Amino acid sequence: VCVCVCVHSAFPRVYVHASLNYAPLPDEMSATESKIELCNMSTVSIAEPDKEKVSFHLKPNWYEKYAQPCIAELLGSALFIFVGCSSVIENVESTGRLQPALAHGLALAIVIAVLGEISGGHFNPAVSLSVYLIGGLNIILLLPYMVAQCCGGLLGAGLAMAISTPVSYDNATGGAFNVVKSNEQIYAAIIAEIVMTLFLTMVVCMGAVNGKSRSPLAPLCIGLTVAADILAGGAASGACMNPARAFGPAVVANYWDYHWIYWVGPMAGALFTAFFIRLLLGDSKIRILLK
Repeated sequence: VCVCVCVHSAFPRVYVHASLNYAPLPDEMSATESKIELCNMSTVSIAEPDKEKVSFHLKPNWYEKYAQPCIAELLGSALFIFVGCSSVIENVESTGRLQPALAHGLALAIVIAVLGEISGGHFNPAVSLSVYLIGGLNIILLLPYMVAQCCGGLLGAGLAMAISTPVSYDNATGGAFNVVKSNEQIYAAIIAEIVMTLFLTMVVCMGAVNGKSRSPLAPLCIGLTVAADILAGGAASGACMNPARAFGPAVVANYWDYHWIYWVGPMAGALFTAFFIRLLLGDSKIRILLK
């Protein structure tokens, strides 16, 4: 039986070799070659086992779970509504609705891509309502999200006023929605807001919440949906789809004519979206019928 102790590593290793037929080493083999041969024999290793790696997964604290998402909703809403109001205030007649459509769509896609992992990237009370109704948002956060979004709307509208000339600001009523000017336009405006918000919240819920259809391109799709809605329905209602977008400039510019339309229409559209997804389009976790 031959025993070789190697001390080259941090932990000594003992190698034991058992041989049934012992044969002496040749005389011409040097002492160094003998040591190498002994260490290269088929061996049984007795070594200290490696320590198991232990990983700890810390749960999110109260700030990351409740406060940080609301801060993200406030900041994202402020940036989005600032860009939207500014694009309306400084819009030139030659571009028509193209400039506001691109500004709203691009700004929304960017803030969703940047802040979506923190709060879900709603920035819209109607979106928060539809996401909650399909099970994608904790009820504890529903009202704080809406408050944060409306406060962000106030902040964004105030910043837009700060950088605008008085003449441009007054001509555009501070970016508030002034398309509806008579009672005869109410019906068409409400229908337009319901359908356009249905389209927007459907894209949000199916592209970002529903497991079966979730897509990494959701921020881009949501931004393009907003741009498409503004191009298609801007003449009917102004294409708000977002009560916070209507509330902020209405307060700052003190313009409240037919303001209720931009709460009733988007919230009704969110309810229709939840109805379709819960009953027909959602995956097995969301759908409540025909599972």
